[in-house]
Amino acid sequence: MRSRVPLRVLSAIALLGFFCFSLSAQPDRETQISETGRIVIGSKNFAENRLLAEIFAQLIEDRTDLEVERRLGLAGTQVAFEALRNGAIDLYPEYTGTGLVSLLEEPPQGDSTATLNQVRRQFLNRWDLWWLAPLGFENAYEIAVRRDLAEEFGLRTLTDLVPVAPQMRAGFGYEFKERPDGLPGLEKTYGLRFRQVQALQQGLKYQAAGAGEVDVLDVYTTDGRLLVYDLVVLEDDRDFFPPYEAAALVRGGALQEYPELGSILGLLSGALDEDTMRSLNLRLQENGEEEPDVARDALKALGLLAASDTETESPTPDQESFLAYLWRQREALAQRTWEHLSLSGIALLLAILVAVPLGLLLERRRKVAEAVIRLVGITQTLPSIALLAFMIPLLGVGSVPAIVALWIYSLFPILRNTYTGVRDADPRAVQSAAALGMTPGQILSQIRFPLAIPIILAGVRTAAVIVVGTATLAAFIGAGGLGEPIVTGLQLVNTQMILSGALPAAALAIAVDLGLGLLEKRLRPKGLT
Repeated sequence: MRSRVPLRVLSAIALLGFFCFSLSAQPDRETQISETGRIVIGSKNFAENRLLAEIFAQLIEDRTDLEVERRLGLAGTQVAFEALRNGAIDLYPEYTGTGLVSLLEEPPQGDSTATLNQVRRQFLNRWDLWWLAPLGFENAYEIAVRRDLAEEFGLRTLTDLVPVAPQMRAGFGYEFKERPDGLPGLEKTYGLRFRQVQALQQGLKYQAAGAGEVDVLDVYTTDGRLLVYDLVVLEDDRDFFPPYEAAALVRGGALQEYPELGSILGLLSGALDEDTMRSLNLRLQENGEEEPDVARDALKALGLLAASDTETESPTPDQESFLAYLWRQREALAQRTWEHLSLSGIALLLAILVAVPLGLLLERRRKVAEAVIRLVGITQTLPSIALLAFMIPLLGVGSVPAIVALWIYSLFPILRNTYTGVRDADPRAVQSAAALGMTPGQILSQIRFPLAIPIILAGVRTAAVIVVGTATLAAFIGAGGLGEPIVTGLQLVNTQMILSGALPAAALAIAVDLGLGLLEKRLRPKGLT
């Protein structure tokens, strides 16, 4: 007698596919494009860069009818630059020294005008990318030490640090540890060697220094926390660090399509000095204020944005409870949850559609099955953030590369369980079916596959939890989701912001697992325990 279970399984997959299609078809920030055009603004994943991008966005929104899409918090210089070069974003804030040393891979030079002219010429000739007029300040790297150590050892310059560095613990940013204008260059120029070097997020470095857990750290000249923490900035007496003038880096295609961008962003030329940026950054880093509020105030102070009596500032974390914060952020939280569910659901469906048929095929090709499954299993060893970054040159930033990466991660558990389930199906049932004259194909579709359904769905449940958890990293490539507040909160050391993304993501993973558990019970063949 023909089993009816496969039909039920196909119906469930069809329903899941329709649900995921409806998720992807919902209007969101990637599909709602105004008739007048759209500009995509990106930023790196640290507070000042996000703030500058928000200032750009609000100024453009105020002065044009363009729709501005924000892709803030991209995972570092290379990711943001690749997104711009490939057209996934139209502009982002960059620093001339970073462009010269990290992107052009040329030796640093101390003259700010020469550096600006060099990056302008090279970026335009190589990639049709335009450096607009600098904003008026430099955000240069500096090396700072705790004041007690500076006084104990008489530290004033980086040269003074060299003989005592082997006794000290350093806390450096992830990029700084690898950049030629960071630790590798300092080691070569000054001969600096530390007892221990630990990679830390920017905000955590200050906390670690305040707690006495690190002695030396890299800082930015415009970092507002320099006004709070008792640190001594050492003089770069060999002029190692190049100038880092902040400016908008824009695609030539965007300027050609929307020529007004150049004149609008030009209003910010020379408008911001280091003291202003330090105070603005402090509001983000220590006061817990939000980027849109700080950016709006900065533009109002410059007379570039009309004041509105209807606008109210968001309360700081000290002024409201976590539940009140969640309620105030409910609309953004709902949107991020929807994005997160969309990314996870589409990736999971694609994995099911590929891994289940492949597992059934491998059951008929057992000699090569283990080799194929192990090859797919290698994907589980790839660091998720590295895989996401690898997708950018191929697919840009946003939801598409995130879905592809999540799909790759979810293949293995479904494939492994599908193959194992059909291969190890009840031998007695298989032998009985063969004795009745059923063909191998009939045995697979009517005996092995129905009996393997609980094991297959166990693999789907495992993959679903992996995908929902990994999807938080999609925020690093501008795909949105519940990772956005986590990434931002880590940079600002804002616990409420981190929890507003982490707790819903955990709840979503539990809910998805419970839902698939109910589906497993519903599809389990009758009489199968």
